[in-house]
Amino acid sequence: MSTYALIMAGGAGTRLWPLSRQRSPKQALRLVGERTMFQHSVDRVAELLPPERIFVATGAEQVAVLAEQAPELPFGNFIVEPSGRGTAPCIGLGALHLRRKDPAAVMAVVTADHYIQDAARFRQALAAAQQVAQAGHLVTLGITPSAPATGYGYIEQGEPLATVDGFPVFRVDRFTEKPDLDTAIRMVESGRYSWNSGMFIWRVDRIMEEFERQMPGFARQLAQIDAALGGADAQATLERIWSQVSKQTIDYGVMEHARDVAVIPVDIGWSDVGSWASVAELWPADGDGNVVNGPHIGVDTRDTLVFGGQRLIATIGVEGLIIVDTGDALLVCQRGREQEVREIVNRLKTEGRQEYL
Repeated sequence: MSTYALIMAGGAGTRLWPLSRQRSPKQALRLVGERTMFQHSVDRVAELLPPERIFVATGAEQVAVLAEQAPELPFGNFIVEPSGRGTAPCIGLGALHLRRKDPAAVMAVVTADHYIQDAARFRQALAAAQQVAQAGHLVTLGITPSAPATGYGYIEQGEPLATVDGFPVFRVDRFTEKPDLDTAIRMVESGRYSWNSGMFIWRVDRIMEEFERQMPGFARQLAQIDAALGGADAQATLERIWSQVSKQTIDYGVMEHARDVAVIPVDIGWSDVGSWASVAELWPADGDGNVVNGPHIGVDTRDTLVFGGQRLIATIGVEGLIIVDTGDALLVCQRGREQEVREIVNRLKTEGRQEYL
């Protein structure tokens, strides 16, 4: 029973605007070191799996740039979604392709735009999860919380199932959406909750069973796509059917009511890099709490993130700002309001200002 990776790489990363754009999304950016987020994701699984068993699900507008960043991957391993429909359809389409390649495959669903500091521990957890998945469980990697964060979903641990290679495995009692602060504090203090990382490991036949049980309409759509694959009208069929697929997340669509769900809590230095504030946490700060990437001169400047390109950014008497300059756009934002950057993107879409998207 062989394991395959499906790297989900179709996100837009709107909260990292103006650096993240449609043609240069978060996963294609160099935010940590000299490798892009996508390249880091490929690197993490490449020590476990050969290139022919690493697949990438992404959008048509991103295939070329991602394929160029990972030339070691067969181009046929890029699974192209005609449009974004959420994580459930993305995973379903990936599972369909893997099942055709290997009906007995174990499928590891990982992300292209998250940061993992301890890659070795991550690989050990994946290897342990593979063993649990072989027994028929749907396995998720839960992140051991470092704080009562309100920006993540939570997974409640139930009864212990096993210990595999030193990793405790628990049955999942329930998934909880992003809580308020008081609820998050109680969850973390209980010691029974993990953050939902969005990374999953399962047998491909098991996840397809769950699609058929919980999303039967989508399962029928996948069957139509499957019947056309390899034929002359495969692409036309995919585009026609995909336009009818409803948007859905894997959490709502499958995991919250799935059978035999297990969680492996891990502490691997994980970040979803979901905002400019989380980007700032990945870089060292100076004595005044400033995080700087690019030319900058600061006078009486504290607790400010400066991300620039060619132009010098000069700041005087400012505190608690996020400043991002990409040449054609400049973002100035108070720290603590960085989640609202997506509202700028939505406004640009409404006004039809595609040159900034």
